[in-house]
Amino acid sequence: MRHGQAISNVKDLCSSWPEKINNPLTKVGKEMIRESAQKLKNTCAEQGRSIDLIFASPLLRTQQTAGIVAKKLKLKIITDKRLREIDFGIFSGGPLESMWKHFKSEEERIKKRTPGGENYLEILKRVKSFLSDVNKKYKDKNILIVSHDGPLTFLQGEVMGLSLKETIAKFPLDARIHKGEIRELN
Repeated sequence: MRHGQAISNVKDLCSSWPEKINNPLTKVGKEMIRESAQKLKNTCAEQGRSIDLIFASPLLRTQQTAGIVAKKLKLKIITDKRLREIDFGIFSGGPLESMWKHFKSEEERIKKRTPGGENYLEILKRVKSFLSDVNKKYKDKNILIVSHDGPLTFLQGEVMGLSLKETIAKFPLDARIHKGEIRELN
């Protein structure tokens, strides 16, 4: 699940760890997550399944998102820093447009970092580490992961057996997980 709409989404700002701006969910974002949480609860009930665990990024918007879902499902949140948003480095807290101008193409982000930040290979490495640990420790559990666009996209590509280049091609920015959306990965 991707977090709901946050202040950074409305203002088109980069917001990563450590958070340089106060970036809570908006009123719309909270309502979006309440609806998604209810839909998830209903779907699980219809399918005779349940969510066993919730893992979330430590950023405010994901913690708030996970909190709304956890309350609805009566679960606790396990915070894992490997689920954090891409580190935007010097662009964190500033306009998204400035960060995007730093790259000629999205494919360039696979190996090129923002100054003081991360590249896509580094993000993939940490989400793969998370996935490996969770698969070992919580085999056969239904897990909700609450994170951000980039980490969730790369996690989805990994589960599908795609390279980063293939993941970017298959999931251009407009086809990635939307705010408040839940996607099942198997």
